[in-house]
Amino acid sequence: MITNRQKELLKKIVEEYIKTVKPVGSKSLCEELDCSSATIRSEMASLEDLGYLEKTHISSGRIPSEKGYRFYVDELMEPKEMTGEEILKLQTIFKNNKLVLSDAITKSMEIISELTSYTSIVLGKASSDNKLKKIEVIPLNELELIAIIVTDKGHVENKQIIINEKISIEEVKKTVDLINGMVVGTPIDEVSEKLEFEIKPIIGNYIKQHEAIYSMFYDAFSEFSQKSSNYNVSVKTNMLSQPEFDDTDKMRRIIKKLNDEDLIHDVEETKEGINIYIGEENSIDSDVTVIKTKYNVDGEEGTIAIIGPKRMEYDKVVSYLDYIKKKIERE
Repeated sequence: MITNRQKELLKKIVEEYIKTVKPVGSKSLCEELDCSSATIRSEMASLEDLGYLEKTHISSGRIPSEKGYRFYVDELMEPKEMTGEEILKLQTIFKNNKLVLSDAITKSMEIISELTSYTSIVLGKASSDNKLKKIEVIPLNELELIAIIVTDKGHVENKQIIINEKISIEEVKKTVDLINGMVVGTPIDEVSEKLEFEIKPIIGNYIKQHEAIYSMFYDAFSEFSQKSSNYNVSVKTNMLSQPEFDDTDKMRRIIKKLNDEDLIHDVEETKEGINIYIGEENSIDSDVTVIKTKYNVDGEEGTIAIIGPKRMEYDKVVSYLDYIKKKIERE
């Protein structure tokens, strides 16, 4: 059993080590805990025996073990209240009506990377989970139009298209009708293939300027499919400025893993709530912590995650992810 005094001591050590990156000695805690140095040393030794603390070879102070961090986040940590400035930065993103949801999520997570110097990840569902519901076209002028692609999951993508030659808007509308008639219900990542093998052979029978118009829509769907299935890893190198990654070999290993597409896709979350995976608990690397949560908007799910050192500001990151998750699902 861990006593209340040991809990308080462990909390202080974890938070001090997160802040200073230095092993915590007994002297620095005497005044805060109103105990003698001998008493604190004794309690620290007990916490070490229980596996919550570790002693480094360069100091008589202690640092948290993975078990210590786990107890801290499960039993002792309280989410940190966000500042007005932090809230304003994120609110500005979600109130920007010009951004589609996927872009708002990515930009908000990039802000978290800037605030924490940790790596952020956004994983959406693969495009095969989205089927084409309809395509619409809005002409802006003779050489410019907006293609709007809508999926059955409610995902809407706008693409501005510059036309290199004057194309009749009537011809474009005929193509839209043809696509809507033959391709609706097709998974987004299969639309380009269907255009190539089913639309392309017959489009010339209906559309005079078929080559230019076909290429225009083929490119639009290819880009949308690629974007839908992509993940976003933001500011990968920020985290490597942390003291834990001063070792060159360790830095190379982390960089390699953050560029491993299969490993990154393993970050996908299936459980509810904000979940924390410390060291050996995560699939990325034993020297990092992964904090992640899934979001759900009208049945479409995705994952947002932060990767940082085990000496992470857990209370801050949990608050950030909880705030963004609620913004995504409400707005």
